[in-house]
Amino acid sequence: MVHSNLASLVLRLAFGGMMLTHGWGKFNQLISGDMSFANPIGVGEAPTLILAVIAEFIAPIFLIVGFKTRLATILPAVTMLVAAFIIHANDPWGNKEFPLLYFLGYVSIYLLGGGKYSLDWRLKKI
Repeated sequence: MVHSNLASLVLRLAFGGMMLTHGWGKFNQLISGDMSFANPIGVGEAPTLILAVIAEFIAPIFLIVGFKTRLATILPAVTMLVAAFIIHANDPWGNKEFPLLYFLGYVSIYLLGGGKYSLDWRLKKI
């Protein structure tokens, strides 16, 4: 059990931290008021940008601190499936592989939960 808690921490820090680098630019774009963005699922540019900021900036912060960990993995995981199978639908396997690796990381975090070294754990103890 000790190793699964440590594994959860490492996965949360790694996948949350790496995804933040993708979300930072989108977050800055959103707060600057520039709503131009891709619309791969047909909901509009602004809503897609907002969803991307939540998935790639807000949710990773939740993952890093371990708050609502399982819930915080859902939107980034779905975003990675969209990236792999919609955005890169006609691309070679190598372009699908990176988002699928992220997807598997989020699935792993979901299965492990926040672990002992998370806000989820601390809040459960109160």
